[in-house]
Order: sequence, then structure tokens, then C-alpha cells
Amino acid sequence: MKKRTFLKAGLMAALMASGVPALAQEVTLRMHQFLPPQATVPAQILIPWAEAVGEASGGRIKIEVYSAMALGGTPPQLMDQVADGVVDIAWTLPGYTPGRFPRVEVFELPFMMTNAEATSRAYWDMYESDMADEDFADFHMLGAWVHGPGVIHVNGDAVESIEDMDGLKLRGPTRVINDLLGELGATPIGMPVPALPENLAKGVIDGTVIPWEVTKALKIAELTNAHTEFVGERTLYTAAFVLIMNQDSYDAMPADLQEILDGLSGAEFSANAGKVMQDADAAGRAVATDRGNTIVTIEGDDLATWEAAAQPVIDRWLAEMAAKDIDGADLLTRARALISANGM
Repeated sequence: MKKRTFLKAGLMAALMASGVPALAQEVTLRMHQFLPPQATVPAQILIPWAEAVGEASGGRIKIEVYSAMALGGTPPQLMDQVADGVVDIAWTLPGYTPGRFPRVEVFELPFMMTNAEATSRAYWDMYESDMADEDFADFHMLGAWVHGPGVIHVNGDAVESIEDMDGLKLRGPTRVINDLLGELGATPIGMPVPALPENLAKGVIDGTVIPWEVTKALKIAELTNAHTEFVGERTLYTAAFVLIMNQDSYDAMPADLQEILDGLSGAEFSANAGKVMQDADAAGRAVATDRGNTIVTIEGDDLATWEAAAQPVIDRWLAEMAAKDIDGADLLTRARALISANGM
């Protein structure tokens, strides 16, 4: 035993023997995420959660939230920053690293999501049953959720039919969603959210798919003029997020602090995060309507046409999962059932 460790151990033993309480262990965790701090997720989910953890622990846990990639790197590097211990916690999309977390993709398939709260509950359930020991075995999961209904935003003529997608350069967040855009006739361009404003302003892309809630922080309504919504039992697409922690950072915490952290994480936290994101859609949409932007709604028989056109994306995904020895059909069936059950 090193001298310093020996002295520390002796001091702790002496304090306990004398009846003097030992000093509480302090834990500081660094959280990294890619959106500006005023955006919905940091302002209404991540920062309040970090503060709640601090309060519940009596100040023994301090979570420092670093927004807009303040610690360096790019959004697709966030998973590795956590894995490598560069940061303790990150909020990101597994889909930013294509193919690395295949089971998560079931929730990004077209026309899966009913609403963000029910789908987030289903996502957490399947994280526990299917992903914890497979896709995320090297991490400690704190939250897993999806955003509200996906919307197409373009600068130019509005997308009113599938034919209007032809040739549009549209940014997509993940492999599955980019496959969907390509199947519908667009030219998909993978790009993290923070790059959107500059690339829209320069005309590098014609538009993007993102939910309404983040458009306000990124000023998407000012950079585009037409928006296409999908209204039905299930919506065009959604993207899946994780709030993920370095396993060694978690293991180094005392058991009582682990219990506090986990108590404020998990299923209910995930479901509420999805609900908060979808609830914030209204404010983003209001900016577009106030500016007089065009808003197209796809529903009824028109929606069924889009759903039929998207089916090859699901078929390809099932074949890809089979090639990985993953039962994609079973994942798909159970995910749909869980979404329906959690929506009741």
C-alpha cells in the first residue's frame, strides 16, 4: 500500500473509532452534449435532471453540463468520449455511429412511433430486455428516449407528395432515416444537428428532417419556408437518443450515490424526457406559423401512400439484422406491441 493511501485509510479508521463522522465523498461528473443550452433538451431535461441529482445527493454529486460540444470533438464522437472516459456522461444519438448499436434502430424505422412518451417507455423496456447486455454492455444507461413526430422542413417548394421529394438534398440524422429519405426519392446527407443552420444558409442542403421542438433554437423556421407534417396513428419517423455514462465512472461511485443517480434515471425519466420533447413541438411550430411559412399536413389515404413507399426500408433492415444473426422480426413485433401497450 502506498504511503498516502495507508495514511488516508488510517485517518478514516481513526475517525470512525472516535465517533467522528467521516467526510462524505464528493463526486463530480462531466456531461457533454451537442445542442446550445437554451434548446429544449438541455434547458428542460438535462440541466434540471443534473440539478435534481445534486439536490437529492445533498450536494455530494455535482454534474457539470457542457453544451454545444464545449469540450471539443464532434457529436458522432460523443459515444467514444464516454467509452474512453474523456467525459463521464453524454447525451447523443447512437445512430450517429452507424451500425454500432443495431437494435436501437428498430425505433427509428418508418411509421413506428405513435407518440414520444409511449415510444420512449417501449425503448427503455427493450433496452433492459435486449440492448443492455448487447449493444450497451460497456456503458451504464441513464435514459433512452425519442422525440416527437418527425417533420420535413425545406427552403423552396413545399413537399406535398412523395414526388416532391425527388432530388431534394435533405439532411438526415441516422443510417435508417437516411435510407428512408433515399427510398422516398431524396438525396440523403448525413449531418449532426449543430451543422444545420450553416448548411441551410449556404444552400448546401435544401432542407432537413427534425422535430418541431429543436427548430426554435436553431432558427430553422427562418432558414426554411415550408414544412410537412405527418398526422396519423403512427408518424413518418423518429430518432432515438441515449443519456449514457462511463461504466468505470459509475462503478467508482459509492453504492448510496449510485442508488440516488439510478433513482432519478431509467424508465420514468426516459418517458418524461420524450414527453417534454413532444410538448415543446408547439412552440417551434408557432414560430413557423407566425412567420407565415407554408405548413402541409399529410394524413388519411395520402399518409397510407407514404407508408407503403417506406416499406422497403423496413424490409432491408430486417435482412440486415438477419445478416448480423439478430432476429429483427422479433424486435419489430415486440417494439410495436410495447409501443401500443404503453400508449394505453
